[in-house]
Amino acid sequence: MIRLGAEAQNILDAVRDAVPALRRNGVETEQRRWIVDENIELLEKAGVFRMAVPERFGGLDLPVAEQAEILASISRGCASTGWVSMVWVSSAWIASLYPDRAQKEVFADGSVRVSGGFTPSGTLTPVEDGYRLNGSWRFNTGVPGAQWNVYAAVVEHADGRHEELFALVPAEDITVADDWDVFGAAGTGSATSTAKDVFVPTHRVVDTSVYDASTGDRWNAEVKGRNYNLLSYILATCAPVYLGVARSALGLFTERAAGKPITYTNWTDQREHPHTQITVGRVASQIAACEALSENWLRVIQERADRGQKMTVEEKAAVRGQVGYVVEATKAAVQMLYDISSASTIVRSNHFQRAFRDIAALSLHGLLAPTGSLEAHGRVLLGLEPGTDYI
Repeated sequence: MIRLGAEAQNILDAVRDAVPALRRNGVETEQRRWIVDENIELLEKAGVFRMAVPERFGGLDLPVAEQAEILASISRGCASTGWVSMVWVSSAWIASLYPDRAQKEVFADGSVRVSGGFTPSGTLTPVEDGYRLNGSWRFNTGVPGAQWNVYAAVVEHADGRHEELFALVPAEDITVADDWDVFGAAGTGSATSTAKDVFVPTHRVVDTSVYDASTGDRWNAEVKGRNYNLLSYILATCAPVYLGVARSALGLFTERAAGKPITYTNWTDQREHPHTQITVGRVASQIAACEALSENWLRVIQERADRGQKMTVEEKAAVRGQVGYVVEATKAAVQMLYDISSASTIVRSNHFQRAFRDIAALSLHGLLAPTGSLEAHGRVLLGLEPGTDYI
């Protein structure tokens, strides 16, 4: 059981109070293909977008386990809002890896919403005091409401060498397409964003050394407590969304089951059927097992950061693989409940069907898809190289 500090508990209490409103706004969020303003305002007021901002800029700088607990609670109300919040919070933490000058710009207000396009589908051309950025990034979650964006892009050096860099760009410098129209996670606004000849000063560009918490090139390499391994941190903040959606689905199912007959049978209360009882018990245990896995990797990530140590390959691969398992297991849990639901479940006003579609859609995310994640973990367990840089 994660014990929260006072600041995190205050945010969690406010988020829990907001869950009914987040859920109620689900239909409009889907129709708009973007989370409604009330959701953002409720979370802003709660302090969610200050969670990963360094304290020296007026942020809360919460440990990853406290961030995860809050993100899971948001996702119990609305998966799209939870996913967008996760991206904004985790990308704000990424911004904390940039030089102080960039951080002062990004964190000027103490609360910030940062999105990112992490597929290197852009180019950076060196110019005086910086670069010119060009490119388009698909699936840029949260970009309609972001204030800054992190973009992966490739630069070609004079010697012909290619290098992947990450440019930090204010939202007003980009354009956003109206091309997000999907069956699940529909409110995430994960549209295509484009930069055309955008100047990015040198202090807002970093290289892949930010991936490694042990590197001396990272400004906070000697800072204890929040200097997480980048990929492990990202994965650890993604998983709570799936856990929150699965918990929501279980609650929604059990609420509706009371006194509900099983059509074309003599069962007048679905709760009395043994198959319903067994399924609900199995689902509850499956979710609880996933939550226990989460608590374990959150502990490992934090302990390494507290000691100023680099995570081992085995630890990083375990996080990648176990998060993939959580994605697989939570999706399966929701599917089990869906399979014993009544036909009225498909009505759009029914919140359960949205949770079902949302977790199905989010399970396809490239970094989180179970197959690749479990493969990387299994390779390391078998004494092989992970076969991917993304651990």
